[in-house]
Amino acid sequence: PETPFRTVIETVERGAKQIALVVDADRRLLGTVTDGDVRRAVLRGIQPETPARAIMAQTFTAGRAGMSAQEVLALMREKSVRHVPLVDDEGVLVDLVWITDLLQQDMPDFQALIMAGGFGRRLRPLTEELPKPLLPVGDKPIMELIIEQLRNAGAQQVHVSTHYKGDKIVNHFGDGSKFGVHINYLNEEHPLGTAGALSLLPPTDRPLLVMNGDILTQVDFRAMAAFHEDHNAVLTVGVKEYVVQVPYGVLETEDIHVRKLAEKPTLRFFINAGIYLLSPEAHRAVPAGRFYNMTDLIEDLIAAGKTVVSFPIQEYWLDIGKHVDYQQAQIDIQNWRKDKPAPNGNGTTNGSHASWNGNGRQNGSLSPVQAASSAAT
Repeated sequence: PETPFRTVIETVERGAKQIALVVDADRRLLGTVTDGDVRRAVLRGIQPETPARAIMAQTFTAGRAGMSAQEVLALMREKSVRHVPLVDDEGVLVDLVWITDLLQQDMPDFQALIMAGGFGRRLRPLTEELPKPLLPVGDKPIMELIIEQLRNAGAQQVHVSTHYKGDKIVNHFGDGSKFGVHINYLNEEHPLGTAGALSLLPPTDRPLLVMNGDILTQVDFRAMAAFHEDHNAVLTVGVKEYVVQVPYGVLETEDIHVRKLAEKPTLRFFINAGIYLLSPEAHRAVPAGRFYNMTDLIEDLIAAGKTVVSFPIQEYWLDIGKHVDYQQAQIDIQNWRKDKPAPNGNGTTNGSHASWNGNGRQNGSLSPVQAASSAAT
């Protein structure tokens, strides 16, 4: 329970089951920390050294060791949970069961929309011949890396909005079969903004993932979908923490009076990461055929009293907007290929490649329960 929050984050990111189990020295289960718990803690400003006991859920659903698969699945459905730790009569952790272990199914099919119609003016002269989504990062275009990630997460239908040099995008990707997806193109005859192309899509009864076509990221779309569902959101906005070090002393004043002084403070903000998950209701709210930005949609939904939530991205994220970003992307993709930790969008290191030592325990007193699940002590 004294394991620092920083190590808990690494454990949840590393484990495919998106959960850390907090146990005492005798492996008695004390609490759980899910991917959603981690992201909510980040939004609350929880510090990296905060102990796991301060953020873990002490009320949780657990099953008894020896339960049949059918009993565990029934318990999951009754309690609306995806994970069930199994304990013995003494409360000692025995196993962790994830719902996909029981259902034995791949990621559910979902649709995605890549916004690829921008002019890429800040990347000229590179974008004078190619649209920004076709600029190579390593040996593949930016958008090809995005499509691979979407495919691996379960997307079979990918829509692509085009405008500037859209014919080159169509010529490269075709119908998408070469890349394991089906691609449908939405040509904007005139720019429709960052959300207007949504009005060109037919209505759907499934959530729609929307992301900009110039983003390099390792975000877990499955975790984002679960977060969206758990919070009954109409729209979920992916956000990234942005840290600014002010190089001066900052005064807090009231009229002419100085009330407080902070010497070279560090300011933290959550910025829009250009990745969204829309419910069918949010999709229907986009007006047809006119310029409309995603910021307009967010503001309109909030004004209407709808649930709009933020999903903090802990994984690697980079917006390739300027030449310096493009240069950084070339470095980062080589780190991926070498299976090294990649720096994230604010210059720190992402913990998704935490190493394990020879006795099977991860640095920081985190131990696996079974493949891809772990417990914090």
